[in-house]
Amino acid sequence: MERIDFRSDTVTRPTADMLAAMGAAAVGDDVFAEDPTAGELERRCARMLGHEAGLFFPSGTMANQAAIQVHVAPGDEVICGDLSHIYHYEGGGIARNAGASVRLLGGNRGRFTAEQAVAAINPPDSHFARTALIALEDTVNKGGGAVWAEDEIERIRAVADERGLPVHLDGARLWNAQVARGASVGTDADWSGYGRRFNSISVCFSKGLGAPVGSVLVGSADFIRRAHRVRKVMGGGMRQIGGLAAACLHALDHHLPELHRDHERARRLGEALLAHPDFTGLEPVETNIVIAELRPGVSAADATRELEERGMRCMAFGPTKIRWVLHRDLNDAHLDRALAVLAAWRAG
Repeated sequence: MERIDFRSDTVTRPTADMLAAMGAAAVGDDVFAEDPTAGELERRCARMLGHEAGLFFPSGTMANQAAIQVHVAPGDEVICGDLSHIYHYEGGGIARNAGASVRLLGGNRGRFTAEQAVAAINPPDSHFARTALIALEDTVNKGGGAVWAEDEIERIRAVADERGLPVHLDGARLWNAQVARGASVGTDADWSGYGRRFNSISVCFSKGLGAPVGSVLVGSADFIRRAHRVRKVMGGGMRQIGGLAAACLHALDHHLPELHRDHERARRLGEALLAHPDFTGLEPVETNIVIAELRPGVSAADATRELEERGMRCMAFGPTKIRWVLHRDLNDAHLDRALAVLAAWRAG
């Protein structure tokens, strides 16, 4: 039985057209900055987001961790949301790689306010860690694909400017956030107004855009020069990566314009879950992530096992919550089958 896989948007497979683009890519040694296709991708992402330069990374986690290491020094402190990926899902990298501590801010599904950021900035007193960075995540994965309000980002940027702090964006699913905002997603998309609110941004191609590998970090030319050194130290310098970069370029041209379909299917799934007797709550569905709360007495581990036995793979997201992620490898027929599985299933 084929199982419909909603565990993550990282499970996608390259399309035939993407594989053809990868096979036709011009390549060179990227450690020597001689891979022309990687250079094209880096320049395009930087231009799109209003920055001077970009740098290819094998993963979003490495891109985020490199950015943090450039921004902070050992003993410093990073302000971020209490649901943030850089805190929960990057292996304690802020402490291990950068030697920094974290100030977690509670908020609305991982989104905090400028007032909270101000209150979290430590005074210039040697008893305290030096506040060195404010980090946001858009969309917030653990917050159910929550999208930040642009006016709140502006206010946080103003706070950072007043205190002389950089702001980093974990934009692993920035594509989804921009689609939800109604931004242009054509090949000539200009998101520079949004991007300039941040000193650095990581974007990921192996989630909603369906590339097999790849993230890009953007920032000033000096920032990227320093990030290049960190990438090398972390083992992220690769050689002929043009094929991987070509997949990302193909995704920008051909997959980004289709991303809205994942959001539409996520809303359909959310409606079905709200009507199901074994679910009592649902995070607002803003993008491609759906998180639902099970009724009391039903464990997420048991429910996901039962659903998988019936052909639907999803992820326990805590003791009583389940997460589904819509992605480009799932079409309307897959969703219809999944909705039929849900309609026939009762916990236990």
